Parts: sequence; structure tokens; C-alpha cells
Amino acid sequence: MKDILDAHMHTIASGHAYSTIREMVRAASQKGLELVGITEHAPMMPGTCHEIYFHNFKVIQREAYEVPLLMGAELNITSYTGMVDLKDYVLAKIDYAVASLHEPCLRPGTIDQNTAAVIGAMQHPRVKIIGHPENGNYPLDYEAVAKAAKEHHVLLELNNSSYSPLSNRRNSRENAQIMLKYCRKYGVSVIMDSDAHIDLDVGNHTLAREVVAAADFPEELIVNTDLEKFRYFLNWKG
Repeated sequence: MKDILDAHMHTIASGHAYSTIREMVRAASQKGLELVGITEHAPMMPGTCHEIYFHNFKVIQREAYEVPLLMGAELNITSYTGMVDLKDYVLAKIDYAVASLHEPCLRPGTIDQNTAAVIGAMQHPRVKIIGHPENGNYPLDYEAVAKAAKEHHVLLELNNSSYSPLSNRRNSRENAQIMLKYCRKYGVSVIMDSDAHIDLDVGNHTLAREVVAAADFPEELIVNTDLEKFRYFLNWKG
């Protein structure tokens, strides 16, 4: 399967990642990627950059690197209604956002609470991807999430790092199979992302590919195969 983009990764600006933008993009080039997206953790994540970091992306020459570069953010979902931790006027300055549930930013709730949080976040026009939805620390109603993703034109992520034996995101492989069942049923597109925190992991979707293969998931619903598929979601205005 063709796999030419990676849209969820972090640099030293996130505080617990270990490579620079240039190092991450160079790694993407060496691996043959055709598009890369940097998504630093938004301000509620301990140790990450201040909100002001996201104000100045205009100085970054996106086409000056070996691979075309997008500058986004990984937003923290901060309430069970789907609030996120960057204001609208800041989000207007970035290319797109991943929205994710993280324990330091929102205590895991009930299935209904977690599901409402994710669906609420989808309704923000800059949110294009739901990050690591297979994380079993936040149980979700995957049928409801898949239906909402279809309605709001949001991608559901297959997060490669979630499937690592080192990950603390419980039952991620099992949950991904349930999620993919409903994605297939409702024609919902997914994206494989590395969630790389160091350059060596850029474009590493090995474990996500295993999950896709186990589900016999249709390639036409995986946006990594075609930049135009991904751009469709980026450009959707609602």
C-alpha cells in the first residue's frame, strides 16, 4: 500500500520530544514521504510550548524544506463538551488541528462522557483529525464516533505509537478493530500517523499497517495513499 504522508508528530517544542523541525522533515524526505505535518502539543499539556508559539508560523517557509510542510497543533480536549485549549483566533493561524484526549488535561470519564468530548471537538472547523481514538483509557462508543466523523468530515487516526508494547494506551489494537468495523460500515476515512517524538520514528506506520491488514480494511478509505484524499479533509469548510 502506498503511504506518502505523516500528519501527527512533535519536535523539541513539545517538551518531551527530541528532534527539530528540520530533522523531522529531513527524515521524512529520506523515507520518501510527500507531505509532513508538525503538530506540537497545545498549552495545557505539561512542559509544552506557550500559545504564542502558534502565532508565528508565518516565518516558516513551508516549501523551503525537502518535503512540503504543514504546521498544525495537537489540541487537548479539555471538557466533556469538546472544548479545546487554543482560542479560535490562534487556530485561524495554523493549517489544521489534531484533537486528542490526554490524561493530564482531562480525567477519563464514562463512555458517554468521553464520546461526547470527542464528538464535540469534531465540530470545530480547524479539527481535521481525532488523535489516538483507540486509546482504551478513554472508552468510546465507536459507532457514534464513526457516524460523527462522517458527518463532520473528520479523519479518525490509527496511531502507530498506540500499538507499541511501550504504550500505556490500553487495548489499542483491539479497539482499533472495533473502530475500523464501523468505519467500513459507514464509509469513514482514516489516517495512519506515527505520532513521532523523534526523527527516527517519522513515517513509521508499521504497526498501524498490521492493524489495517488484520481488519482487511479497504485501501480507498485510507488517506495516506493519496495527497488529494488528505487535502479534501483539510479544505472542508463545513
